[in-house]
Amino acid sequence: MTVMAPSAASAEQVGEVGVDWLGNDIVIEAIADPEVDGVTCHVAYFDRGLIDRLQKGNWFEDPSNSSIACRQTGPIKIGDIDLDEDGEEIFKSSRSLIWKKLVVKRIYDRDNNTLIYLSHSRQVQDGSAKMAISTVPLYGEVEPIAEK
Repeated sequence: MTVMAPSAASAEQVGEVGVDWLGNDIVIEAIADPEVDGVTCHVAYFDRGLIDRLQKGNWFEDPSNSSIACRQTGPIKIGDIDLDEDGEEIFKSSRSLIWKKLVVKRIYDRDNNTLIYLSHSRQVQDGSAKMAISTVPLYGEVEPIAEK
């Protein structure tokens, strides 16, 4: 169940791996950064099946775990990106009916001229320490980004 944020990237499912007889799957989606041409992130997450939902409860919720890998997939062209330390949300999808979202944020590391992509779960209560990180170095591709 993917719900996109306004002006955020869209995800395209590129893989689905069945992990057990309960219908649980690992879904893999490709997410192109909407402000950085030539960078694609692949996010993998667990999608609970119907039998698992019936058996264990938490009917409307999927686990917070995710994995991310981002790479240069073409010539890099950087648009208007947020340069603040807390970065910019480029993607989110629901992991529960209301309370939990899977989020991908982009942060620019000026000192190392690198884009950092962080996937994590955002929950209304109790947060989540489950996260994954990937980086795309810009050396040789793009001059360091100037302050606005």
